[in-house]
Amino acid sequence: MTIASGTAPSRSSSVGRTIGRVLLGLFLVGAGVGHLTIAREGFQAQVPPWLPFDVDFVVVASGIAEITLGLALLLLTRYRIAVGWIVALFFLAIFPGNISQLFVHTAAEGWDNAMAVALGVRLLFQPLLVLWALWSTSAWAWWRGRRS
Repeated sequence: MTIASGTAPSRSSSVGRTIGRVLLGLFLVGAGVGHLTIAREGFQAQVPPWLPFDVDFVVVASGIAEITLGLALLLLTRYRIAVGWIVALFFLAIFPGNISQLFVHTAAEGWDNAMAVALGVRLLFQPLLVLWALWSTSAWAWWRGRRS
C-alpha cells in the first residue's frame, strides 16, 4: 500500500468521501479567490502582527495556496492521501493566525462582542477542517491501516 493509492474503501464510504473532498476543494478555491478579491481586507486583519512579512503578501500567498490546494483536492485524485495530509497541515499552519486575531482584537470592520463570538466559533471549527481533510481523502484510514 502506498500513500498515493491508499486502501479501497466501501462503495458508500467512497461516494461520501468523494463528495466531502469535492466540497472541501470548492471551499478552498472559493476562500482563495476571496483572499485575492472581495475579502482581501478582511483577511489582512487575520495576519498576526508578529509575522515578519508584508500583510498583503501573506494574504495573496495564502490565497494562492488555498486555490492550489483546492484544485489539488479536485484534480489530483491519484494523490488524494498525500494532498489530504498537506491540506490538514495547511489548516494547522493558519491556526495561530486565527488565535492571534481573537486575542489581538483585529477585524476589518471594527471589533465588537459579535466579532469575538464569531472568531471563537471559527476556532472551534478549525480542527473539524483538519479532520475533514484527513477523512475525505482517506488519509486517516491510510494512516490507521499503515499502523496495524
